[in-house]
Formats: sequence, C-alpha cells, structure tokens
Amino acid sequence: MGNVFSNFFSRLGGSGGGDAAEAELGEEVEYKGYAIRPAPRREGSEWLTAGIITKQVGDELKEHHFVRVDKHMTKDGADDFSVVKAKQIIDEQGDNLFRDR
Repeated sequence: MGNVFSNFFSRLGGSGGGDAAEAELGEEVEYKGYAIRPAPRREGSEWLTAGIITKQVGDELKEHHFVRVDKHMTKDGADDFSVVKAKQIIDEQGDNLFRDR
C-alpha cells in the first residue's frame, strides 16, 4: 500500500514513474518579475499541466517546478494552462514559493 502512495507522489513531484515522459519546454513568459516556462508532461495520449517558475534574486536564480493533475488533449492546451496555473501560484505565494519545504 505504501508503494502505491510513493509512486503517486513521485509522479506528482515529477520524479518519474508510470507513463510520465520528460517535460517538453514551451515558450518563456514574463510575469511580475518572474519567468514562467511551461513544461507539460505527456502521459499516455494526454498532457499534464506542469511548468517552471524562475526569478533572479541577487546573484542566485531561484527555481520552482510544479506539476498538477489537470490533463489536456494537446500540448498547446497544456502550455497555455500551465502559464495560467503559474500566474495563479505567483499571485498566491509570491517569493514564498522558493522557501525550502
């Protein structure tokens, strides 16, 4: 039973498993001082919402990866929604999304 949960959470975190393929990076979008790069992941015939949010803080480039369970029929649809989701994350969390968890 623990293995089922482990596999589920590793897939959500993007550390592989199942059908999840490598992310395919989309075009970078600037938003409120952050850079958003859609990075949807193919899962079977669908695409998972995923992306990377970065921000230059002093000499350090901070980076936050996210994967959501939302699925899309096309990569373009996943790219578009990944940007929407990233903007929502930025609006809700701001620089707190870079805190160590």
